[in-house]
Amino acid sequence: MNFIQQAYKGRNEWYIYLLVLFVVILGWQFIGVLPLLIAAIMHSEDMDEFTRAAQDSFMTLGINSNLFLLLMIITFACGLLFLFMGVRFLHKRAFKTIVTSRNHIDWKRFWFGFISWGLISIFVVGLGIVLEPANYVWNFKPIPFLILITISFLFIPIQTSFEELLFRGYLMQGLGILVKNRWFPLIITSVAFGLLHGANPEVDKLGPISMVFYIGTGFFFGIVTLLDEGTELALGLHAINNIVAAFFVTTDWTVFQTEALYIDTSEPSVGLEMFLPVLVLYPILLIIFSKKYGWTNWKEKLFGRIDKPFKDENVEEIKGFNA
Repeated sequence: MNFIQQAYKGRNEWYIYLLVLFVVILGWQFIGVLPLLIAAIMHSEDMDEFTRAAQDSFMTLGINSNLFLLLMIITFACGLLFLFMGVRFLHKRAFKTIVTSRNHIDWKRFWFGFISWGLISIFVVGLGIVLEPANYVWNFKPIPFLILITISFLFIPIQTSFEELLFRGYLMQGLGILVKNRWFPLIITSVAFGLLHGANPEVDKLGPISMVFYIGTGFFFGIVTLLDEGTELALGLHAINNIVAAFFVTTDWTVFQTEALYIDTSEPSVGLEMFLPVLVLYPILLIIFSKKYGWTNWKEKLFGRIDKPFKDENVEEIKGFNA
């Protein structure tokens, strides 16, 4: 069974998908945000200040940046927990089925994506610092940076895993078996992934053109998932992308405002870095992954039909649940 067909291993009534999405949003946007709201209230002098911060950013209240990052990750951790419960107890299938079509999660794939994109990202950002040093201020503070590194490597993968498993796993599979093809869920989940980031402050600063990066990245992760029949590579790519963004360079107008190594003091502008990943680096990575993992029949994997398997494997999956 291919990756999208994994959805057939459990219950697939349309109302279950709606119920799970409701439960996930409840955990992510309402329950998970409670610790952040409590911290914001504690840092507010009055309700007017709290209301103003809620409309702009709670970081304006003076919450420690490392604490703020951790509280933000908690919201995604709750979303991931509720997604796990929805797949396991409402769809009645193994959580592993929204991760991979393989018998076991291939962690070597995760680490290959993690390391390869990590090296490329650090090189590209480092090159930008070397070429335009006047735009960057050294910001190394040992203790806050050590805490940031710990939070980044231990907890940011929770945030990125939630996004990947929700879009490239759960929704990709659900839409795939609904419309019986691969291209429609690829388009819808990629665009939805981009629009999810539309509330990021950098989109407000740079304008709608910045969505090229977010939607393009969504397409890249989706294509990798379909070609590789699993999310492991995308999980690694997404995790290290956000980790590098958190600890290497920060600004006062991006979603990650942290105690990073460098502060970018340049004015917000649309530059080469907006298009380089989508137009150059992502295609190169696709070629590398294709050679390493022997991807063939791209047309079928990206545009082919999805049919229900003849064999019912529901019981086998539930008994073999180990993820």
